[in-house]
Amino acid sequence: MKFLPTTLPGVLVIEPDVHQDSRGWFLETYHVTKYREGGIPEVFVQDNSSSSIKSTLRGLHCQVVRPQGKLIRVVRGEIFDVAVDIRRGSSTFLSWVGVELDETHFRQVYIPPGFAHGFCVLSEVAEVEYKCTDFYHPQGEITLRWNDPAIGVQWPVTSPLLSQKDAGALSVAELMNQLPQLKRCSP
Repeated sequence: MKFLPTTLPGVLVIEPDVHQDSRGWFLETYHVTKYREGGIPEVFVQDNSSSSIKSTLRGLHCQVVRPQGKLIRVVRGEIFDVAVDIRRGSSTFLSWVGVELDETHFRQVYIPPGFAHGFCVLSEVAEVEYKCTDFYHPQGEITLRWNDPAIGVQWPVTSPLLSQKDAGALSVAELMNQLPQLKRCSP
């Protein structure tokens, strides 16, 4: 199992060990000890699953009250998954990283609390499963505009299918006072 860093601190790509033979395949999708040793110390408390059709874009979402870390994997299809650092005071503030996840390579991505998350569907249908480090708290959620030029995500879709919530999302400038502050350790 490999835990690969990205350009954003704490955002990791996980490549699990896959055991394949003529009967099919087997892999561990989560093992608390291995994931802690790989740099993911959080405890997961909720699992979510979604199914979406091609060109659907979900995001960019973040809980600023009861922030969630997310461990994302695709069980069917292919997505372009995005993490955005929205922690004010971070050296990577408003930087983003995108990772393609699909059903054949079994890669996962871990997005820590304090980052916005979104994805768009590249295949005809995609089923996505993700573990969360805190429970869903709708009163503490913000939704950033998917195409905000202040972030500049290079989405592989130009006219995505959006939910009402995502279509009505606000810009970084409109949400600046609600974005989380980077927590620094005192000496």
